[in-house]
Amino acid sequence: MAGPDQTFGNRFDDPEGSYRVLYASSQRLGCFLETLARFRVDIKLYAELREIHGADDHFPLGQVPEAWAHQRVIGSASHHGQYADIYGSEWIGRLRRELAGDCLRFGIHDFDVPVLQGTARRSLSQRASRIAYEAAYDGVHYPSKYGHEIRNWALFEPFKLQPQSTAEVDLADPDFERALSIHSLQVKR
Repeated sequence: MAGPDQTFGNRFDDPEGSYRVLYASSQRLGCFLETLARFRVDIKLYAELREIHGADDHFPLGQVPEAWAHQRVIGSASHHGQYADIYGSEWIGRLRRELAGDCLRFGIHDFDVPVLQGTARRSLSQRASRIAYEAAYDGVHYPSKYGHEIRNWALFEPFKLQPQSTAEVDLADPDFERALSIHSLQVKR
């Protein structure tokens, strides 16, 4: 359900709520990294546990309810169109000019990739999405914040997809297991 600002709170949602965004990844691992991140243990807990001295260096794993996987499918599709590389130098220069007022309102005194990729000011990446949409792009592609080797996509409506396959999420899927390991998670059965 869309919030009062007309978005679902995701990174590249339309701040005006007139088009939907479908999030995808070029790698299956990326799909799992992005969707499982919400189950990670709070970093503050890890920091507090590191301060405790002694032989027990136990760090808890985050819990993913088994039902989470049973309620989802993973699929593949091909897509076509023009996608803005908003983390590329040309776009960073453009967005620096176009988002200058927004940055100053948030107390940000310069604009660069870390500012755009930061999650603290989602409204900046949502405005960047709107700028790409108004420039007639079909979406944006961007590196995952969970590892820049993962290429992600925010596809604007109408989606230019050719679905290829879907399958239930398999708890023994190697990419699923790898994402669990990277995020220090385990499935709660």
